[in-house]
Amino acid sequence: MNLKRIAITGAAGQIAYSLLFRLASGDLLGPHQPIALHLLDLPPFEEALKGVRMELEDSVFPLLKEIKIGSQPEALFEGVHYAFLIGAKPRGPGMERKDLLADNGKIFVEQGKALNRSASPDVRVLVVGNPCNTNCLIAMHHAPDLPRNHFHAMTRLDQNRGLFQLAKKANVDLREVTHLAIWGNHSATQVPDFHNAKIHGAPADKKLDRKWLETEFISTIQQRGAAVIAARGKSSAASAAQAALGAMKALLEPTPHGEWFSSAVYSKSNPYGIDENLVFSFPCRSKGRGDFEIVQGLAIDAFLKEKLALTEKELIEERDLVRGLLK
Repeated sequence: MNLKRIAITGAAGQIAYSLLFRLASGDLLGPHQPIALHLLDLPPFEEALKGVRMELEDSVFPLLKEIKIGSQPEALFEGVHYAFLIGAKPRGPGMERKDLLADNGKIFVEQGKALNRSASPDVRVLVVGNPCNTNCLIAMHHAPDLPRNHFHAMTRLDQNRGLFQLAKKANVDLREVTHLAIWGNHSATQVPDFHNAKIHGAPADKKLDRKWLETEFISTIQQRGAAVIAARGKSSAASAAQAALGAMKALLEPTPHGEWFSSAVYSKSNPYGIDENLVFSFPCRSKGRGDFEIVQGLAIDAFLKEKLALTEKELIEERDLVRGLLK
């Protein structure tokens, strides 16, 4: 049996709960691929993991052949082909960004080492837990035997948010909005690229008011996560799970000709002059089976160039704050 193993960290949490049943139903690998789910969370949540396992069992998914649960990364990452690293400590009251980076960084040091020792050499890793770009950089650094281009941080949720806002403003079907990418950090400095986006095949900044795009559109996407928390009282869960699924699927399926998707990847040898030791979101194309390339030759106007410099600066600052974890 050609069993594919999928690891999910933070598996007792809300995002994982929205994701697990879709993975088990075949939404990632298709209706004929049997899978095993490896569910990892902290020791206090192991009882909750038992409940999640019960629900998965009671849902009688024909493709789901095995469920492992536990709190030890090395054991739970054994032989996995895909890893969704969702679990991370949320920012608490009065906590500064450097404190969050330090606390979560330690988690991703451990998980990077465990992936390096236990996962399939061909594993593809998607970091969802925030701050995801720098957490991904840390995990990658501590998995030296795994190719760095197998690690991704998720900016697909930001891309999805941008697609909706453009379609809503232009009053068109979502399928009419294409070629939208997110550059940089999954944070309030991220850059939704309306300049290269298209609506009905025409440049978005020719279809919509440029001032709106430069101001309200960008700020809406940058602040959307905070807006969800303010409205719902909790952070994005179902939409984050949908984005995580879409992000991994985008890597596994060939990208349609001429299109691209957003993913934060290791910036070594990138064609846009970004610092080469960051995890930075670029427009990407997949060749299928997890292999991808950064799209080259996109137009970077003065406005976009200025915004890219700001998000690059923030990622360099984050890297400097966790420099001790990159040794």
